[in-house]
Order: sequence, then structure tokens, then C-alpha cells
Amino acid sequence: MSDQEQPQAAPAPSAPSQPSERRMGPRGPRTERRGGPGGKFAPRPKVCQFCVEKTRKIDYKAPEQLRRFVSDRGKIRPRRQTGTCARHQRHLALAIKRARHLALLPFVGSQAR
Repeated sequence: MSDQEQPQAAPAPSAPSQPSERRMGPRGPRTERRGGPGGKFAPRPKVCQFCVEKTRKIDYKAPEQLRRFVSDRGKIRPRRQTGTCARHQRHLALAIKRARHLALLPFVGSQAR
């Protein structure tokens, strides 16, 4: 046989060099997803509003600002929902409690009977 007629070996499949390349899975191309298994929701990273605005003190006399951090039933919303840091969540809870004591915010939502 001459040099031109020799069978050439097929190139070995190589792993993707970069993690951004798509890989084939059993159901087609696999892409990197955020938001858990099977979800298409990509949550935005939450940042503390008070840290961004460089707020020195959370004012309990501003109920319109505090109302966003209270649910419709009157409960203080947790950090995982609001995105506030631990330090500002403590100050926020104290300000909401002070505003409730002065009747600027309700202790409970509307009465349901």
C-alpha cells in the first residue's frame, strides 16, 4: 500500500476545553443553568438597599420606607426575601418595632373574620 491509501484513525473525542462550551447530554445540548434543578428562573443576587445607599441610621419615623419591609399581614419580612444584610436587618427590625409602638405601623394587617 502506498502512503495515500493507508486508513487513518479517527480523531479521539476530546473533552471540552472550556466550561462555557455546550456538552451533549441524553436529551440534547446541556447548558449551565441557575435557579436549581429543572428551573429556568435565574435569581438576581440580592444586595442590601441600606448598604448601597450608605444609610447611617434607619429612621423609625419614616413609615413609608419601613412599610416595604412589612408583609400585608404585618409581619417583618425575612432577610432572604428583602436582601438586607444581617446588620441592617437587626436595625430594621428595631425601627419597625419602634414605629409600631408609636402607631406609625400596624402590629397586624387588616382584621379578617
